[in-house]
Amino acid sequence: MTATTPPVSSLEEPEFAPRSTASGLSARLDALDRLVALGDGRVDRALMADASRLLARAGERLRLSGEHTVVALAGGTGSGKSSLFNAVCGLELSPTGIRRPMTSSAHACVWGLEGAGPLLEWLEIDPRHRYARASALDADGAGSLQGLLLLDLPDHDSIRAAHLAEVDKYVSVADLIIWVLDPQKYADFAVHRRYFEKLSGHTGVTLIVLNQIDRLEPEEVSECVKDLRRLLEAEGMGGPVILTTSAKTGTGVEGFREVLADAVAARQARLERLVADIDRLVNRFESQYGDADPASTVDERRTAALAEALSDAAGVPAVAESMESAYSLRALDYVGWPVGRLVARLHSDPLRRMRLGELRQELRAAFTTPVNAQQAHVDNALQEVTEGVIRDLPPSWQRSVRDAGRSQAEELPEALGNALREVVPSFNQVPAWWWFVRAWQYLLIAATVLGVVWLGAILAYGVVKLGDPPLRLVGDTSVAPYVGLLVVCTLGLGAFTGSAARNMIALSSVRHSERLEEQMRAGISTAAKSLVIEPVERELAVYRSFREEVSAAVHGLVP
Repeated sequence: MTATTPPVSSLEEPEFAPRSTASGLSARLDALDRLVALGDGRVDRALMADASRLLARAGERLRLSGEHTVVALAGGTGSGKSSLFNAVCGLELSPTGIRRPMTSSAHACVWGLEGAGPLLEWLEIDPRHRYARASALDADGAGSLQGLLLLDLPDHDSIRAAHLAEVDKYVSVADLIIWVLDPQKYADFAVHRRYFEKLSGHTGVTLIVLNQIDRLEPEEVSECVKDLRRLLEAEGMGGPVILTTSAKTGTGVEGFREVLADAVAARQARLERLVADIDRLVNRFESQYGDADPASTVDERRTAALAEALSDAAGVPAVAESMESAYSLRALDYVGWPVGRLVARLHSDPLRRMRLGELRQELRAAFTTPVNAQQAHVDNALQEVTEGVIRDLPPSWQRSVRDAGRSQAEELPEALGNALREVVPSFNQVPAWWWFVRAWQYLLIAATVLGVVWLGAILAYGVVKLGDPPLRLVGDTSVAPYVGLLVVCTLGLGAFTGSAARNMIALSSVRHSERLEEQMRAGISTAAKSLVIEPVERELAVYRSFREEVSAAVHGLVP
């Protein structure tokens, strides 16, 4: 390479200074953990799996040595990646040669062994491929690499699937990723599509090294760097750090070592990598909720509509009508004029008995078995109550709110039946005025019977002269008209009482059925709130919490 080759500093001035976002890492991880709990079963499963893996990896990496920075050298076949690895290490540690691929598994070189053992175990580096640098040349000082754990990865374009899987694994866990590119293949579609597009938010922890520049003229180096920058920025990597090196001639290697030393000394790459991973993941979470602020409760109109629909599905109006008829029949048995009932029994009314029997069967079925509500009506009611509140939700949350509304649908028939059965005590109660009217009617009957007996005694002792009457009035025919008038009056008063009672029954039966219908509807409304509305509102509350946790994960704020 000629002396006119542009130095590293003239192409880039990489900075690995601490970022303010790293300070909120703990709060963001806590928010992400809560996001996973809230989104479980509600949002995209692949996203939830990625979030769980990131949390597990972050926990492991933060638990392990913070004094070491894991730097992965990745590149394709013939990029000189292993040669650059050896140049940085100062030893021939990773095999190089014409045969490809030369690196079949990851090699690691550690500067400073203390605390590195668990980290190497976590990285699953084969003990045969672990190396340590602890010579006087690597002592602490300016440009020291103390704390560096440098990995040489297999070729990302290897035809062996195991090599590709190993590259993917280490690229996903390394604190700092260094891509070593061949100037003749830096635009390789495979690396750009498979890796660079996915690292668009990881510019701060990604370094691009254009190696083997000894094959180019100085002006060609500048053109390659310019074109490579254009490609990277087009893929979302804003302000990518690009270095130029030649492992063969040593050009740029020392500058590359200085960049590594700065990154190791800052000890921020570990945190910055996790911050970048969280940033990218949270962007995916943000797509899981809409822009509009959703309602946190189901409005009263929809709640009332649901209760009304379930009441209709349970047949409450029909049951209330049956109760009204049954109330009337029961009332007539109590307050109807007994003489009239006696006459009615002499010419039995089969229609009345049939009607009463049907009412009893209908009410017994309503009060003793689960309600056979029409499923189509129930489904429509459940759909109506959720559609209005999920309009602004993303599809996954729309589904979860719908599922919440139907989560206890199997319990609805029993709950509706219980709401009907709760009115039985009220239905079986006998009003006090029924007893009063009944007592008054039997008093009139007693007076009528007494009058009839008196008339019979007058006829026997005063007209037929069967003997001496026990009392003078008993045989006194002059009082017979008055006694007859008493009998007629008591019978008429009884009939009038029965007629008035019928009018009162007609009014009170309507009021009674309306009161019982209100009780049934109130019970159904309570069941609807408990089994439908409350689960929907809980799910809406989860969604609002999800939105808040996404914000906390974005900004690192404690909610």
